[in-house]
Amino acid sequence: MKKYKIIALAITAMIAFNSCSDFLTTTLTDPKITSENYYKTPTEASTALVGCYNGLNLLWQGGVSFPVASEVFSDNCFGGTGASDGYGYQMLDEFNKTISPSDVSTYSSNWKAYYQAIYRCNLLISKLDQVTWGDSTALRPKIEAEAKFIRAYCYFDMVRLWEKVPLLTVPSTDNIAQAEPAETYAQIMSDLRFASDNLASTIYSNTTSGRVTKWAAESLLARVYLFYTGYYGATEIGGETKATALAAVEDVISNSGHGLVSDFTTLWPAASTAKGVTYAGEDNKEVVFSIKYSSTQDYNGNITGNRWMVMEGIREESHYPYQYGWGACTVDPILWNAFTSTDSRRFASIISIADESIAYTKSASNREYTGYYLKKYSPMCDINGKSIATDFQISQDQDYFVIRYSDVLLMAAELGSANAASYYNLVHQRAVPTATAVSSVTNADILAERRLEFVGEGIRYWDLLRQGISTAASTIVANTTFSYFNNGGTAPTAAQLQANITTTRGFQQVPNDQITLSSGVLVQNVGW
Repeated sequence: MKKYKIIALAITAMIAFNSCSDFLTTTLTDPKITSENYYKTPTEASTALVGCYNGLNLLWQGGVSFPVASEVFSDNCFGGTGASDGYGYQMLDEFNKTISPSDVSTYSSNWKAYYQAIYRCNLLISKLDQVTWGDSTALRPKIEAEAKFIRAYCYFDMVRLWEKVPLLTVPSTDNIAQAEPAETYAQIMSDLRFASDNLASTIYSNTTSGRVTKWAAESLLARVYLFYTGYYGATEIGGETKATALAAVEDVISNSGHGLVSDFTTLWPAASTAKGVTYAGEDNKEVVFSIKYSSTQDYNGNITGNRWMVMEGIREESHYPYQYGWGACTVDPILWNAFTSTDSRRFASIISIADESIAYTKSASNREYTGYYLKKYSPMCDINGKSIATDFQISQDQDYFVIRYSDVLLMAAELGSANAASYYNLVHQRAVPTATAVSSVTNADILAERRLEFVGEGIRYWDLLRQGISTAASTIVANTTFSYFNNGGTAPTAAQLQANITTTRGFQQVPNDQITLSSGVLVQNVGW
């Protein structure tokens, strides 16, 4: 392997500012520091770990964010965006490259950001043996566990988007071929098992928001297990089985101290304000793991804000408490109608122009306008229509809730917990307090509940895909109002959309510029 005397990717360049939370706050390191003379003390290792966390912070600053794209892929939303914009989001929505043939490198920024974050983790892990730990020997496995979780998180996004990706577990710039998915998933599971086994069983109230915990690792392990075994028809991966995945989430339920907040609406800032209730905050007990953002961002390289939220704002027009944005992810009315009127999640998850009596006048400027927008990650304005963020495009600071406790409960139910009905009831009756408790629950019940619970959180599409490509394609078609499609040409028929999803096997195109840079070592996915 080559040796690298650069620190920009791992230490200096991206932590030279006040970052997302107190634990991410640091100061500029000496620019003369290199990977050869750093990593000598526990403090230096901890500082490098901050760089790994910041790698998560940077994943979706350009390109297409995973949460937004996941909603567009699914049966929840259309691509939307502006009536005069390009058709890139329609290309994603319809799984059809011919709609926007110039968008051959849509994910290029994301691809590079994922590998930058992975590089930081790999470099830190590779240097832990040269640290003089002294009285801090207990810190070593904790740092390694957190770095491995972050690496696993990145690879899980990538392997779901592109299926076959180069698998790097050491700091390297070697031009290597894409790994088979089973190899990547086995590595993900190995990293998550290490994190689960080496992080302390510290209850929620004593953990630091945004930091990887044992509970986050166990929860993500179960999510990965469900996706891999569902999509690929396997029973185990990387030594993890249904029994070990269930044990992981049962441990979270029994010992983590996490729980459900009483009012679903209070989980989301825009919904809380619109309803006039107190926001539960970013550190509430339901958040098992989040990606932290902050408003301390500028256009000079200091990047900490949530840049992807602006995509989901109402197109071009603010209406308190909803700040305007770029109108992506317009919600299919079929999803709105899937909720009962007594389900608190409908109001908390979806902005309804008609039902909230919003005097919106620019619907013609929003492509694929349906009258419904996503609410959970809507940018916000004050009563005068002024953005509450310093710069509404780059300074949004709402955290992305990667894993919530309700997800843990529903995963445990799906994995066959003896308490499946009880877990289901906790989630459903929180949303619909008048609902009658059930004594038994099927996987179909659980998956239907998951759709309503996680609208706008980037989960629905992957829940569909792990049921098999045929089920995913047919379900998306069945839950899509085709009259809203506007791709600049002829809208797809149900048969065409189903064929597109099936042909691509649900995966996305590898950025063409990366294929070119690899001199053809990387191979494009079928259908793209």
